[in-house]
Order: sequence, then C-alpha cells, then structure tokens
Amino acid sequence: MARLVFLGRLEDLAGTAEMAVTPGPLDQVLAALPRDLAVALLDDRVRLALNGQILAESGGIALGAGDELAFLPPVSGG
Repeated sequence: MARLVFLGRLEDLAGTAEMAVTPGPLDQVLAALPRDLAVALLDDRVRLALNGQILAESGGIALGAGDELAFLPPVSGG
C-alpha cells in the first residue's frame, strides 16, 4: 500500500490525517477519492511532497508500495 497524508484544511476535508491507497499513477489514485477532496488536492496552490521531498510539479507521479505522498495546502499568516 501507499499512503496519502493530508495537512491543514485538507485534513479537515478528508476527515483523516492519512489514508492508505493502492499504489499506481496519481490520477488513478485521486479518481478513487471523493470528488470534492480530489478537486481540492489538484488545486495549483497545493504543494506535494513524495517521501519527504517537495516536488516541483505533479505530472507523472506514480506511487509505489510504501510511498508517502503529502499534500501541503497554501499557508496564510500575518
């Protein structure tokens, strides 16, 4: 299995901090999620970290067994 990790408001939307998923191409993994969550995860402002490394872009990601993909929402502060 692979693991998705949701941070900030994405955790609230997912209803959980992490989720085990079947490995495979990211588009297939997201297609299996609830539509509102998948749309939020595809937001251009959401950053991705695969196994602890921030990714420059999300194209071509395929999750393997044991991989962890974290979704980092935009941070606002003041």
